[in-house]
Amino acid sequence: MDNQNHTIINHVIVERARPEDAAELLEFTKIIGAQSDNLTYGAEGIGASVEQETDFLKGLYDSQKEIFLVAKAGGKIVGTANFAASQKPRLSHRGEIGISVEKSMWGQGIATMLMQRLIDFAKNQAKVELISLEVRSDNAAAIHLYEKFGFQKYGTFPGFLKINGKWIDADCMVLSLC
Repeated sequence: MDNQNHTIINHVIVERARPEDAAELLEFTKIIGAQSDNLTYGAEGIGASVEQETDFLKGLYDSQKEIFLVAKAGGKIVGTANFAASQKPRLSHRGEIGISVEKSMWGQGIATMLMQRLIDFAKNQAKVELISLEVRSDNAAAIHLYEKFGFQKYGTFPGFLKINGKWIDADCMVLSLC
């Protein structure tokens, strides 16, 4: 488990997601999926059952290689972040991240808090050397956040998403922790 159980800034608490967060997390994915086309899912959410999500979170809670974080304001989930290191020996030096924040909370530093926690976990717990991500090529705010933390674009994935019949490109980015 990471050495910091939670972070509190501006009345937003960032902590590890717990199994009892499962139902609210699934509802959160439906809310943010409807608010933005920047995610890999829409208003349908991620399509897991409460039982599946509970089991998923139980499996992650004490992991040294994966973490799922929630940002809460007033006890309500307003953001999530995840990191997963590869389990394959030849890929175990790297991991991937994802961050999402409820639209009404954009621009309030929540994604920055989540990113700081992910990088800290990746470096100090998971002991990875590289973190990668994909971001819509037209999502300037997210790209700015990632660049602020030192991520660099290494390529473009054409047609990474397909929304309403239209291909949408994604920038592939990497951060070296060495």
